[in-house]
Amino acid sequence: MAPGQVDVLEASAAAPAVAQALTAAGDALAARTGATEQVSDIVALPAADPRGQVFASALLPLTICSIVLAAAVGIVVRVRPAWRQLVALTVVAAVAGAGTYLIAQPFLGALPHGAVGDWGALSLTVLALAAGTAGFVALFGAAGLGLAAALFVFVGNAFSAVTSAPELLPGAVDHLGQWLPPGAGASLLRSTAYFGGHAASGHLAILVAWIAFGAVAVVVGHHAPIRFAASRPIPGAAHAAAVPDESMAGTAAV
Repeated sequence: MAPGQVDVLEASAAAPAVAQALTAAGDALAARTGATEQVSDIVALPAADPRGQVFASALLPLTICSIVLAAAVGIVVRVRPAWRQLVALTVVAAVAGAGTYLIAQPFLGALPHGAVGDWGALSLTVLALAAGTAGFVALFGAAGLGLAAALFVFVGNAFSAVTSAPELLPGAVDHLGQWLPPGAGASLLRSTAYFGGHAASGHLAILVAWIAFGAVAVVVGHHAPIRFAASRPIPGAAHAAAVPDESMAGTAAV
């Protein structure tokens, strides 16, 4: 730093809110000391999305769409057996990730770097959300869909820190959002899109853990007695229902 000059180094791509706070702090220091100010944005957001609005606003629709996809595959279409449902979710996640990237970058210009990594991050995020939802549905039936929505939308999205930074959240929840797919997926995408994949391993591990949980839950739920207990046929129920009919038919004949 030159004498009489305040140098502010920031990375708006990491957290626009933090970058703005640093700029404000530099302005205050320069005004108080009478020094000149030099602001350097080391890793800047793209010109097409200078405030990161596209990046931030995409998370909630992506979360909701992932839950809807899981519900469509698991409840509406009722893809069976478990391995077919998991394959279907994987294919749908890959297609959804590609579609999201094609809208975010070629159309809106919000993800200028690492096309393959960005597609992978988006696809893994969708798969983690969809697999987690499918796992809850397989274990708890339709109630699992409500559980997934509450956990991923109202908790995961709210505490994802996609519009700020985890460090700016209250201490009780600063890590909670990063343990759920929305927060981990947003952090992984930020890493692949702007920082060459640096420090992405932790976020990747969390998404893989949610995918593994979903896969195991789907397999267990499809073979356990708790699977859709209200809608499963009771063994022998059809035969028991037929016996009175036969007895009544015999009585009528007599």
